[in-house]
Amino acid sequence: MLIWFLPLFLVFLLIGLPVVFGMLAAPGILLWLNGQERDLTLLYRNLYNGIDSFPLMAIPFFMLAGELMNRGGITLRLVEFAQALMGHFRGGLAHVNILSSMLFAGLSGSAVADTSALGSMLIPAMEKQGYTRRFAAAITAASSVIGPIIPPSGIMIIYAYVMGESVAALFLAGIVPGILVGVGLMLVVKLMADKYDFPIASRRQSWPERGQASLKAFFPLMTPVIILGGILGGVFTPTEAAAVAVLYALVISLFVLRTMSISELPDVLGRAALTSAVVLLLVGAAMSFKTVVSLSQTPQMMADWILTLTANPLLLLLMINILLFVVGMFLDAGPAIIILAPILGPVFTGMGVDSVHFAIIMCVNLTVGLATPPMGLVLFVAAAVSGEKVMTIARAILPFLAVEVFVIFLITYFPAISMTIPRLTGFAN
Repeated sequence: MLIWFLPLFLVFLLIGLPVVFGMLAAPGILLWLNGQERDLTLLYRNLYNGIDSFPLMAIPFFMLAGELMNRGGITLRLVEFAQALMGHFRGGLAHVNILSSMLFAGLSGSAVADTSALGSMLIPAMEKQGYTRRFAAAITAASSVIGPIIPPSGIMIIYAYVMGESVAALFLAGIVPGILVGVGLMLVVKLMADKYDFPIASRRQSWPERGQASLKAFFPLMTPVIILGGILGGVFTPTEAAAVAVLYALVISLFVLRTMSISELPDVLGRAALTSAVVLLLVGAAMSFKTVVSLSQTPQMMADWILTLTANPLLLLLMINILLFVVGMFLDAGPAIIILAPILGPVFTGMGVDSVHFAIIMCVNLTVGLATPPMGLVLFVAAAVSGEKVMTIARAILPFLAVEVFVIFLITYFPAISMTIPRLTGFAN
């Protein structure tokens, strides 16, 4: 009877029940109907146990670091640096939007934070320069998915926590795919800029001016260097690295750049706490959900069913990519990873697919789902920031989604794209 927990969960989502409650109610009802009151207690106990984890503490710390940098004006310095490099191209502000997302990805690891922080600055600026509001919102949403791909990444921390993978290996494996997504989006903007005669954002800046912009962006750009350098060098764990990032952002904002006052800290802490609470509650509920996944023998049944379809791992990867893409349309990346990784991961590693490689396929695919209609979270954030309708943005984002899907298939069928850096550094076999 427990195998019906997933269809029941989908029914709850369709009638509008919040994801957290659906994750707890669907298996809870079936356990109760099945007379498994003891397992019902285990289900709700795991809600707390799923959150009570040292590795997961990295998520609220990274979110706090992102809030501090945004409030401290550090995000603005990154945008100015990106404009100094790319503002003189046709479609310059669209390129700046993408490059800013790539730079901001090294600070927060959150697509939502990227859309909110950069969108509030760049969408009005792009509209003033003659871009349509829906295009500005679409490119902001599309580029924001780079945030959880380029390290640090909250969803990679969740995957590592669930599947026992190395956070450092996943971080390193995400670097090239994240850059590929950014470059692919820039190529689309270049083609559209030539066709629709997009405006040039600014004159070509001189090298001294670019040097000045680089100096202003120096301290923000050092954040990912400190985080990755400390983790890879064995100086601190990913959670400790997140705490160091908070300290660094605090010192830079309050004392070095002096762009934030101590009186602003309560509001920053409150915003970070609220966002973190939402994510961690989802993780806790998903870990409870995972308990019923194992009790119902779903992983074994799913593995047997998948292997009856075909024994060709390349064809299976195609089918799983389609499945993940559809799941990403309706479910947030974190819960989707916790639900599906224990089911799908062992199937593919058993067929010879490297576990880190499969992790990156899953993380990138579900991240792109954040910008995919009808339920992509960043679409709603972009709509809130821009004042444009969600479906209008969804239509405008389709060319950019096509590029991101192409990158997913590239990293799926060419493992070296994501695995070269982890292998060269000794974090993967």
